[in-house]
Amino acid sequence: MFDTLSDRLSATFKNLRGKGRLSEADIDGAAREIRIALLEADVALPVVREFIKQVKARSLGAEVSKALNPSQQVIKIVNEELIGILGGETRRLRFAKTAPTVIMLAGLQGAGKTTLAGKLGLWLKNQGHSPLLVACDLQRPNAVNQLSVVAERAGVGVYAPEPGNGVGDPVQVAKDSIAYARGKQYDIVIVDTAGRLGIDQEMMQQAADIRDATSPDEILFVVDAMIGQDAVNTAEAFRDGVGFDGVVLSKLDGDARGGAALSIAHVTGKNVMFASNGEKLDDFDAFHPDRMASRILGMGDMLSLIEKAEQTFSQEEAAKMASKLASSKGKEFTLDDFLAQMEQVRKMGSISKLLGMLPGMAQMKDQINNIDERDVDRTAAIIKSMTPGERDDPTIINGSRRARIAKGSGVEVSAVKGLVERFFEARKMMSRMAQGGGMPGMPGMPGMGGGPGRQKKQQKQAKGKRKSGNPMKRKAEEQAAAARREQAAQGGAFGLPAGEPGKDFELPDEFKKFMG
Repeated sequence: MFDTLSDRLSATFKNLRGKGRLSEADIDGAAREIRIALLEADVALPVVREFIKQVKARSLGAEVSKALNPSQQVIKIVNEELIGILGGETRRLRFAKTAPTVIMLAGLQGAGKTTLAGKLGLWLKNQGHSPLLVACDLQRPNAVNQLSVVAERAGVGVYAPEPGNGVGDPVQVAKDSIAYARGKQYDIVIVDTAGRLGIDQEMMQQAADIRDATSPDEILFVVDAMIGQDAVNTAEAFRDGVGFDGVVLSKLDGDARGGAALSIAHVTGKNVMFASNGEKLDDFDAFHPDRMASRILGMGDMLSLIEKAEQTFSQEEAAKMASKLASSKGKEFTLDDFLAQMEQVRKMGSISKLLGMLPGMAQMKDQINNIDERDVDRTAAIIKSMTPGERDDPTIINGSRRARIAKGSGVEVSAVKGLVERFFEARKMMSRMAQGGGMPGMPGMPGMGGGPGRQKKQQKQAKGKRKSGNPMKRKAEEQAAAARREQAAQGGAFGLPAGEPGKDFELPDEFKKFMG
């Protein structure tokens, strides 16, 4: 959704790079480009004016004039101001002191409230809560049935005493659901209310009546991020008529301009709390203004990527895989392990979305968008077409076995051969890293190509080296060599222990977090 805005901002910052000092004309030109980019992204005009005013004031001040790298300082200012208009800080849910906590969802018809109720229910369930979805949308055809199906898929409770389709009193259903939740030990009640095609008095009154009957701890206004400036107008009207505590943006994965997301927090004064960015129930997360600003500016979102990895990968499994790679040149790491790791990555979500979270990937946007997610499925099919023996020891796979595997998985024989070759290369590289040898093929960087074989080669070349004829210089060289030998005996590069490679190897804390 923010691709066009990201491209325009990147082009603007590119023009600033390489300049040792920024003149007032440079800053004016950059501000003009940023203004055009924001207006094209459908950001509200008052928000654009305020944003540009702040950026120009800070850029023309001492903050940039004394900076060592003025262009990077301008990017920092734009990033901080973007975080500001997105809401500043991450807004967390407020929970009631005495259960159940009541969360009321409101918004226009088609905004995605019912699906979002299931997503929020699943998200809260994964946080250790016991949510109950309440069907108070009794006007829209099949809304009650849809909520029941969504609740079943999410594995959460549902309260739907009325059939809907115009039958039943939604205010009474909402009121009764609180007593039902207490009796069944649900600690969170999510009330799905009816919407209309536009803001009208009937919808406002019904929402106000449900609010008065349930006294919700949080009223969340669900906004379709694809409807542009009308989203801001609707939010303002609902805020004045009924009131709400936070905003939920749905359909953030759409290709419409994303200005509503940048405008709504600033205009309404209410933070965006959650964002839904896909059709699956787990395509949903808390909204972090700083991370969203970082992604808009093409700087990635490593924190969200690490959180996804922590939720998916178990620490025990990661340790088991690491030990397999570190032992006997990684030969214990089999195709079964490779398949398990691949399936774990798939659980994290779309490969293209994951790559998009990495810093610097904005420049490779076209390649990322062209990634065929089915390639992972084809690889899994090839591995599953092998016998247990072939997965444990792929070296036994000869021509006839390759033909059988290719026939079983519906691919060409060359695809099976290519997979096995790539597996051996990947295992070799990962094993070398796990044993402390560093990345192969990068001898110029300390610790990145220092495997045992290279060290022997360097020692062999050093034997024939002539010593200096200057006694003082020769003594200094001998002392330096002795110091190097002592350092090698005590520990290797980056503080890795010497001795048997990989025996006491410990991953850094950052990698442990990433691996779960």
